[in-house]
Amino acid sequence: MDDRALYEQALAIAGQAYAPYSKFHVGAAVLARDGRVFLGVNVENAAYPLGVCAEKTALTRAVTDGCHPGDLEAIAINASPCGGCRQWLYEFGLDRVIYARANGEVVTMTPAGLLPDTFEL
Repeated sequence: MDDRALYEQALAIAGQAYAPYSKFHVGAAVLARDGRVFLGVNVENAAYPLGVCAEKTALTRAVTDGCHPGDLEAIAINASPCGGCRQWLYEFGLDRVIYARANGEVVTMTPAGLLPDTFEL
């Protein structure tokens, strides 16, 4: 699957987000090296810190289906990932992150490029 098609899946699933407070619908599509695609959306909660980002729900679905760090190739997101998600993307060993900047431009970066001097245990 090419990056544009993966990004289109992220855009399409964003409409499924549960975002009654911010009204900011985010979708993510993770491509595994074996060709499977895992979709995720942001899910808000009235207690704001308890919400979950789309990237995390997509990665969690991949893990639930047996994927581990290194098994995932790319993620597409219809928004720039937050700092916490950037750590998740780095930790899962993705090759590339396709996302939309605030101006709508779709770009591709590496997780390390998005989060220099990453934290590792």
